[in-house]
Formats: sequence, structure tokens, C-alpha cells
Amino acid sequence: MSMRPITPSLTVDILIELSDRESFPLVLIERKYPPLGWALPGGFVDVGETLEQAAVREAKEETTLQVKLRCLLGCYSDPKRDSRGHTVSAVYIATAQGEPRAEDDAAAFGIFTPDAFPSNMAFDHGAILSDYLRYRSSGALTPLLRV
Repeated sequence: MSMRPITPSLTVDILIELSDRESFPLVLIERKYPPLGWALPGGFVDVGETLEQAAVREAKEETTLQVKLRCLLGCYSDPKRDSRGHTVSAVYIATAQGEPRAEDDAAAFGIFTPDAFPSNMAFDHGAILSDYLRYRSSGALTPLLRV
């Protein structure tokens, strides 16, 4: 009988662009639970759902927004990206319209233009935002890390 391997937890994060506002600002959440700070909406993938289903669900749970996924920005897997344990995140860019509300794991939400992201970002979300800005200006997806 074979044992199942122990693997990292699978998560999704969503860069939500508000398409009904000038300059397509992003919705970020302020985390209610540690690690504290500003973060992309997101969370763990449930058994039985796809990455895309999880991204749409997590966006709705944390911001009340119904998102339309545009593309996969990249996958982030640094074992140190989450102080609670090793996670791997698929990060999507999505659009939404309307007024977000902070729900679920979000203590608050903020709407930020690309030139004014907060500095106290949780996890590796500051690096993800840098990759997003590169994508937004050049269309280049997240570069692969060299092993």
C-alpha cells in the first residue's frame, strides 16, 4: 500500500481590477487574522473545485464582488511565502464592477491605484503586485524562477 505524499497547501489569490472606474484600480483587503497587513483577496482551494472556481468563490466571499477571470498571472511557491506553512498560490487577474464590501477573512477593503499600493503587504503579495505592474505595463507574465 502506498502512502500519499505530504504536499504544500494549494491556494488562489486574485488581483481584482474595478473595470467601472478610471484607471482600473485594484481591490485589496486588510486581513482580519494573522499574518496581518494588506493582501490580495484569496484563500485555500477546496477539495472538488478547480483553481478557477476557488478564485471566483474567494473573491466573492472576501469582497462580495462577482469577478470575471482574465488570465493567470503566475504561480507562487516559495516555501517561506506564508508563515503558517508552505502554500502554493495560483494568482489570477480578474475584473469586477460595483462597490466591494469586506467580508469573511477581511477586516476592511481598500481601492488602490497602481501608483499607490500600501507598503505593509502580507505574505509575498508585494512581489506579486510588482509582477502585476510589469504585466500591466508590458503584457509580460511572471518570469519563471531559475532552478
